[in-house]
Amino acid sequence: MPVMSGAGVTVDEVLGWLRRRASRRNLLGMARYGIRSEKAFGVSIATMGPLVKRLGKDHQLALSLWASGWQEARLIAALIDEPALVTKRQMNDWVRDLDNWAVCDGVCFHLFDRTPFAWDKAAHWARSTREFIRRAGFALMASLSTHDRTAPNERFLAFLPLIEAGASDERNFVKKAVNWALRQIGKRNRVLNAAAIATAEQIRADGSRSGRWIAA
Repeated sequence: MPVMSGAGVTVDEVLGWLRRRASRRNLLGMARYGIRSEKAFGVSIATMGPLVKRLGKDHQLALSLWASGWQEARLIAALIDEPALVTKRQMNDWVRDLDNWAVCDGVCFHLFDRTPFAWDKAAHWARSTREFIRRAGFALMASLSTHDRTAPNERFLAFLPLIEAGASDERNFVKKAVNWALRQIGKRNRVLNAAAIATAEQIRADGSRSGRWIAA
């Protein structure tokens, strides 16, 4: 069946397209990598690529896809939504829905970091007690470090105390995002590299098990 055109596509049509390509084998593979969701078809990102390209940017469809609750639909939503139309309320609503690292990182890396609210949300979410909201904060820091080419060093330096505070969180999906954020900040330039190394040394000195892993 050909990939559908983007014009006038409904959420039911997208879900039908995904359902026809569902794969239990892929679901089991995803589970081995810690990607678990109550609603998933087991369709790979590579398989969804042509569909995403045909759909183009569509804010209203993105909202409907996210509301469906299906993992793949939410990944598509992150890829087709329009950053300029994303609101603070939408970001808060979506981040509360997160239940696995793949959707968390996908929405931060492909959408949230391109919104005007990204910097504030990264700092705010990094203080959360909820695992995937906190991960989203650090994933957003890493995404901004990768994509925001014009941001001054000061904006990233302000993240380092939050990274140090988050380094003692022993939850696997949090500590990996803390590590990701610290590494990405350290890759930007020599000034931030030195600051990231100093932060890593302080994290190691703090002595937590997760901190030692992050600092290494």
